[in-house]
Amino acid sequence: MKFDTSTAAVVTGGASGLGRATAEALAAAGVKVAIFDINEALGEEVAASIGGIFCRVDITHEQSVLDGYAKARAAHGQERICVHCAMTSRRGKTLAYDKETRTFRRTPTEDYAFGVEGILTSSYRVASISAEGMAALPEMEDGERGAIVLTASVAAQDGQIGQVIYGSAKAGVNGLVLPMARDLMDLGIRVNAIMPGVFGTPLLNNMNPKVKESLEASVPFPKRLGKAEEYASLAMEMVRNTYFNGQAVRLDGAIRMAPR
Repeated sequence: MKFDTSTAAVVTGGASGLGRATAEALAAAGVKVAIFDINEALGEEVAASIGGIFCRVDITHEQSVLDGYAKARAAHGQERICVHCAMTSRRGKTLAYDKETRTFRRTPTEDYAFGVEGILTSSYRVASISAEGMAALPEMEDGERGAIVLTASVAAQDGQIGQVIYGSAKAGVNGLVLPMARDLMDLGIRVNAIMPGVFGTPLLNNMNPKVKESLEASVPFPKRLGKAEEYASLAMEMVRNTYFNGQAVRLDGAIRMAPR
């Protein structure tokens, strides 16, 4: 995949964190970038700073995603690159003990469904709509038409207590990768996923300093939170390297999460 002004990209969650770093890296390489996010103020600011376009998109609503792609394609043409970082979920144990009632309380099925929608279903939605557009593009070298990068998590393999929603939905993202890559192989569209470990996103950077220090110490090497730019670097390589296909790759400093 070549990076220049003839190439367009869509980055979801591009207003902050991993998505922002990826949008900035793509733009620095000359790619025309459309940012999908629900944070209008920050999204517009980031888009302006990289010479891109902002599209207010709620990944949990089909029409919102379709409208975002329509706006991005009208401005930049059909994207060849899609990096999906946006998500929404809820937290809860399968059963939690309520000390007041002395009974167990189950995480509601509705909460589970919300997380699956915000992580797994939205990953399929964003990727499949992008692939549908990519299928009409002319072939490049090796018959390639496009590349899709999804965002899973180390929780897909090391889900901790309280992560039954998040961990299983992220595992589902990993499960999308190979069958989707095979579905799209005759069209020259590649699909990969990144499993970040503990990264210095705005949420983690604002946490209690002692908790943050504990997280950093839990990483074998280097003993720090991952940098958003490191995620962006791997995403760029997954797009750049045409032989990168059907893979879900950990990016985690060799961390293996304990139960809690």
